[in-house]
Amino acid sequence: MNDHAKVPEVAEEHRISAEAARNEAEQFRRLAEEAREVRDHHREALEAIRQEREQLRNAAETARMASEEARDAAHAAREAVVDTVRATADALSASLEQMQLVEDMRRTLREVREHNKLESN
Repeated sequence: MNDHAKVPEVAEEHRISAEAARNEAEQFRRLAEEAREVRDHHREALEAIRQEREQLRNAAETARMASEEARDAAHAAREAVVDTVRATADALSASLEQMQLVEDMRRTLREVREHNKLESN
């Protein structure tokens, strides 16, 4: 009978032990859920960082292309200035040649006039 008297005590110990195991399992479940939430939060933060990096990469590529276009435009402008300077130099050279020709014609005309004056005297 002694063993029969211990049965309720053993049953109570098992019930207490089972309750403690259930409590511990619930704590682990809560910890696992919190860990999942933290992991999900970190995953979202990493995704936001990845997207921001992608946007920065796109902005850098756009800036690089704009810089290249500006460099090409500056080069074209330099070439246009060089062409304009050459055209101006050519125009000035032609104008100088025309002025020299006019001066030669004036000189010749003066010489002819002087020659005609001398002949008429």
